[in-house]
Amino acid sequence: MTGTLTTAAVPADGTAGRSAEELRLRRELAAVYRLVAHFRMTDLIFTHISVRVPGPEQHFLINPYGLLFEEITASNLVKIDLAGNPVEESPYPVNPAGFVIHSAIHAARPDAHCVLHTHTRAGCAVAAQADGLLPVNQIALEFHDRVGYHDYEGVALNLDEQRRLVADLAGHPALILRNHGLLTVGRTPGEAFLRMYYLDKACEIQTTARAGGARLVLPSPEVSELAARQLAGEDTDSDLRDEQAAALAWAALLRLAHRIAPDHTD
Repeated sequence: MTGTLTTAAVPADGTAGRSAEELRLRRELAAVYRLVAHFRMTDLIFTHISVRVPGPEQHFLINPYGLLFEEITASNLVKIDLAGNPVEESPYPVNPAGFVIHSAIHAARPDAHCVLHTHTRAGCAVAAQADGLLPVNQIALEFHDRVGYHDYEGVALNLDEQRRLVADLAGHPALILRNHGLLTVGRTPGEAFLRMYYLDKACEIQTTARAGGARLVLPSPEVSELAARQLAGEDTDSDLRDEQAAALAWAALLRLAHRIAPDHTD
């Protein structure tokens, strides 16, 4: 499905006349697309990463339908409304059906400025396992009791599924879509990407550990909860805390994006 609605012309260079905040978001979102491609988390032209544009209109930026993630730039991102229809002229189509999951979460979670969805091998493997994500490793403990699960209902084309998606995500930063894939949300594109990077890494570790066939050693629920609070910076009893970790990691990733895909800011 594609949308062709046009309500306003966008300047030919894709940047003139835009607010500084929208330009920043466009460049950060384009960087996330390139990073997802770099770390081999794509599914060709399928799956999406969306970010809310500031303002009362509830407009969002999303990838042009048909472009590989490695082709995404700040200027070719498409601005859409909550129904997935484009609100500016663009030479590219959009896929409103692909925005069904994203629109539900954006509408229900004011803090979910960015929504990132993947179909990675490890993510799909864990999404098919009855016990879901296990506390196999410290990386997984970031998501201990902080990830929702949504049962598979077929391809997400029915709007009625949106309320169940939202209920299953609840207030969590991540959602495992059974028999489908992974989803993370964030206040910024960087936060959503870092969560996805580590959620997918946790799934890789779990599938590797299970492939060995030996019985898994798992920490107790009490230790798992402690580690989750520590990793989230919520444990006030810790002697040491790292307040800069996420900001430093995102800055390093932006430098990586500039090295591997300097055109993403175009």
